[in-house]
This record gives sequence, C-alpha cells and structure tokens, in this order.
Amino acid sequence: MAGKMNRKIVLEDGSEYAGYGFGDDCDRVCEIVFNTSMVGYQEIVSDPTYMYQMVVMTYPIIGTCGVSDDGETKTPTIGGLIVREYNDLPSNFRYVKTLSEVMEENHIPGIYGLDTRKLTRTIRDNGCCKVLITSIDTPTEKALEIIKNTDIPTDAVSKVSCKRKWYSRTHNAKYNIVVVDCGLEDNVIDILNSYGCNVAVVPYDTTAEDILAMKPDGVFITDGPGAPEDTPCLVELVNALKGKCPIFGSGLGHEVIALSYGGKISKLKFGHRGVNHPVKNLLNGIVEVTSQNHGYVVDADSLKSTKLEIVQLNIIDLTVEGMRCTEDKVFAIQYQTESALSSLDSECLFCQFLNSMKEEKDNA
Repeated sequence: MAGKMNRKIVLEDGSEYAGYGFGDDCDRVCEIVFNTSMVGYQEIVSDPTYMYQMVVMTYPIIGTCGVSDDGETKTPTIGGLIVREYNDLPSNFRYVKTLSEVMEENHIPGIYGLDTRKLTRTIRDNGCCKVLITSIDTPTEKALEIIKNTDIPTDAVSKVSCKRKWYSRTHNAKYNIVVVDCGLEDNVIDILNSYGCNVAVVPYDTTAEDILAMKPDGVFITDGPGAPEDTPCLVELVNALKGKCPIFGSGLGHEVIALSYGGKISKLKFGHRGVNHPVKNLLNGIVEVTSQNHGYVVDADSLKSTKLEIVQLNIIDLTVEGMRCTEDKVFAIQYQTESALSSLDSECLFCQFLNSMKEEKDNA
C-alpha cells in the first residue's frame, strides 16, 4: 500500500472505512455480505448469486493467483469486492488476467487496505445492510443520502438468467434435462453431462407448457440471486410441474420449491457464505462439508403441514438444508450444487433425482 487512500465504503449506520481502489472506480450501492472462504475468490467474483451484493473476503490476501479461464460465468455480475490486501502481481502460470483487470472490464468496484476483520464483525453482530463504495472525498452526509434514496433492485434473476434457450449434449445420453436458469454456474452443466444428461437451458420465466413440450425426463431449477418472493413465476412453474416429472432445486430453486408447497422463507441475519458449512443427512447420519452462498432459509416449522420432508440440516444453526417429496419426485438442497452432484451415496438427493428419472423411463 502506498500513496493517499482514494476510496471508501460507507455503511447505512454512518460508519466509514477508507482504503485504496482497484477494479472499476464507479460508485455503487449494494447489500454488504461476507464470505469466509480461504480460496476461490475467482469463483466468488464470477458467481451470479452475488448480483447486487458487495462481498467482504475474510481471508486477508486476494489476487495472488490472478484469474484463469475457470470462472463460474463468462460475465461476472458481483456488486463489488472488499479485501484486506490486494495482490496485483499474480504468480499462477495459468492466469490470463489480473483480478483488477477483470473487475474493471465488467464495471465491478473494489477496495482494499481497510480493516476487514472489524467490518466482518460489524456485519456478524448487526446483520447485512446497504453499503456505498465511493470516492474518499464524498461527504458522509451525501453518502448517507445516496444510500437512503437507493433501493436494492429486485430484478436480479432476470439480469443473470439466459435470454434464450441453449443446449449442451453429451455422448450416450441417458436422460434429457431442462435446466431453468436463475443464475447458472457453468460447471453444473459439465457435471450433468458427465452423468449422461443432455441439457436444455431455458430462461427463468419459461412456462410449464413450453418445458413439458420438450418432454424432459427431469427439471433442474438452479440457484440464483435475490429473495425467492421476487420471482413468483418460479413458484407457479413448480406448482405446474410437480407430479408430472422429477424436479431438483438448488439454492433459490430450493426456496421456491418450499414456497410452492406452502412453506415460508425467512432472511438470515448475515447469511451462510463459505466453503466449510457442515450439513447432516438425516437419512444416513453422514455429515458433509458443503459450500454455501445464501441469505434466505426455509422455515422448518412451516413445512410440518406440507408434503415436504426435511432430510438435511445445517449442524451449526439447524436450518433446513435438504427437502424431498417422494410422492411428487421433488428434491431440493439449500447449499451450492457442486458437492451434491459429486456424491454417489444412495441417500444423496441428487442421486434420488437421477433414480426417479430412471424409474419414470422404465415405467414409460
């Protein structure tokens, strides 16, 4: 760090943190959250679920590996990035751009040099709130006025979803799956292909009639940004599809499935964002370490009068992490998809989804 600090963030309670800018130098209001991952900043920056969110990285040194071609999406949409120390001299032989270059190209502001430990504790103790990243010269009163008069948009899913249908096919396919894109990560398609699934990716607002016309063996509803109540069309979609073909939901997909059955959603104080969250499978007692990125959870009590069965719980706070309705062949997980798709355990919800598709084909 050298020279005069040129950027700062202002929280809606009036607290300020000064630092040095990197990436784009635009001003932006977002929801501030923190992620406890020690690795994977490239995956975090390119995760569509962080639309309209500014992420505080609790690991202190970010940027040392640069950015390779392994991002979750081709166009990052994260609201902003806050780090303790930024390294602009990557040592990874595979890097093609620095993190700052990628952020600048995609109009993502960043700031480093501030006390991220104090900032994280503030979010943990007081909860998520709005934050403005701006010039160091912006008066506090003006910053607070901007924050007060700026609402976080509720159109995040429409911004990150694909705009037209596209396909990813594989050799010797066993199943044809329709993926409803609410904020799709590229590696999900690769894993589905590896399981012998031809994939048709459709926009989030595709109708049930259009999906059923494709004669899918199953429907996969992806994770995505924002509150599930912001996308009522997804709840309507699940209501129209359940019982007609197997359904698997992840993250936001998990939440809209709960809403479709009459469940309720609540917002966590500061969310689950990190790569070391323990989840217990109630069907076999196995504890898995999962990667998570969500600010909303399903209210467990609200599911008691529904057809959904809770089958996975977060060990730390006992929030719902997995549900199923075997009658309708509907399965859902709250955590990120990768670990669920890599498990071959028979009690894995994704494996149950695959088995349901197999049963449907065998009985056809």
